[in-house]
Amino acid sequence: MNDKKRLEKMGYRFGGKNKHAAVKICEWTRESLRGKGVCYKEKFYGIKSHRCLQMAPGVNSCNHKCAFCWRDINITNPKWNGPIDEPEVILNKLIEEQRKLLMGFKGFDKTDMKKFKEAMEPNQVAISLAGEPCLYPKLPELVDLINNRKMTSFLVTNGTIPEMVKKLEKHQPYQLYVTLAAPNEEIYKKTCGPMIKNGWKKIMKTLSLLKKFKRTVIRLTLCKNLNMINPEEYAKIIEKAKPKWIECKAYMSIGYSRDRLGPAYMPTHEEIKKFAKEIEKHSSYKIVGDQKASRVVLLTA
Repeated sequence: MNDKKRLEKMGYRFGGKNKHAAVKICEWTRESLRGKGVCYKEKFYGIKSHRCLQMAPGVNSCNHKCAFCWRDINITNPKWNGPIDEPEVILNKLIEEQRKLLMGFKGFDKTDMKKFKEAMEPNQVAISLAGEPCLYPKLPELVDLINNRKMTSFLVTNGTIPEMVKKLEKHQPYQLYVTLAAPNEEIYKKTCGPMIKNGWKKIMKTLSLLKKFKRTVIRLTLCKNLNMINPEEYAKIIEKAKPKWIECKAYMSIGYSRDRLGPAYMPTHEEIKKFAKEIEKHSSYKIVGDQKASRVVLLTA
């Protein structure tokens, strides 16, 4: 089975002539339509889970092999390879594919039909499904397209391509997420398996650009026995970058990450709260919310 067919079996659908972009229904979108709960991003930031399009402009492009990643990191390329589909072609096709994927909810008796009708018109784009979106050469144009359609966007990056982040200053995704997966370079190399040189320096450069964006988040993806250490070092980096929010988020033992880490590396919600309190202790940020189901704690200055 080739990679595309394997991903389709996992729920991915591809858009565009060259099939490098994909969409997959987030489990919180499903839960929202069933009336069983919403993503913590709805609670923290006000977006609607049932109207969110979880997508990737380049599924197989990433320059990290993070131990905690739930994806198959063996199929990723550290550079963009091949032709490039236009943002409008990608977005239109992925919305169409998402509608097809959600159609089964129309015949489910526990579906919130008001939400279902709204879900057919997504208004939030999570550019976070797989790969590193900053490797997509036309990312600024994609952000512009989303903005022009009066949709919001959450762009999630590993921070290793500061030159693209610099370009985005003039385009402004609705919310910029940067994953900070280590408190120092040594733990970074151990945790993220970078396939590029000077990855840590590049992340620090990206973090220095956060002040140019309106809504910014540093996400700490925390794994026990790996990178959930030295909160004072995380706090020092955060204080210098000055994001609007910090998320302390537990590694979840799902997907392909189970072959690399597994349940022993998954913090409990109480352990995440305890670590967040250490960040609070060593910084100007304060805990303002949490969601147990996602094992996440939110801090803001």
